[in-house]
Amino acid sequence: MTESEADLLALLRGLDDPEWLEWPRDYNRSETAVLLGRLVARLEGDFAARCLAEQDTQDSSEYGRVVVPTEATVCGTRIVVCVSKFGSLALVCADNPGAFLGTEEARAEGELDAADLARVNRALVDLGYLVVPEELLERDYDGPVRLPSHVQRPSWWHRFFGIF
Repeated sequence: MTESEADLLALLRGLDDPEWLEWPRDYNRSETAVLLGRLVARLEGDFAARCLAEQDTQDSSEYGRVVVPTEATVCGTRIVVCVSKFGSLALVCADNPGAFLGTEEARAEGELDAADLARVNRALVDLGYLVVPEELLERDYDGPVRLPSHVQRPSWWHRFFGIF
C-alpha cells in the first residue's frame, strides 16, 4: 500500500461514523446539489457535450452520478463520475462502477484515454472533490458500520457509494 493509499484509507475511516449511515452529520443537500451542478457544467464545457446527471439518490450514500457520453470520449467508452454524500468523495470509472478494476485497467484495455481521465480528474479537484480510486474502494470494508445483509462482501465502495 502506498502512502497516499494509506492516507485515503485513514480519511475514509475518519468519515465512517456508525451513527450516520446514509450521509454525514454535517450533510447539506442543497450545497451538494449546487456542487454537482457545477460539475455537470464543467464537464459539459470540457467535453463539448451534454452530460447526463442523476442526483439525490435515495437510500444510498451516493448522492449522484454524471455521465460523459461515449461520443465525447476518445475511446468511445462513457465516463461515469459517482459523487458520495460523504466528504465530497468522487469515483471516476469507465463505463460503470465495477466494469473494470479501476481506471488503470480500463486504460490498459484501451477503453479510457489518459487525457480524458485527466480532464475529469482536473475538474473534480478544481471543484473541491477528493477522487478516490476504485481499486481502493473495492478493498474489504473493516469499519464499525453494519452494512446491509444483501452485501455479500462489504467494501469501502458499499460504505460510501452503496445502497442502504
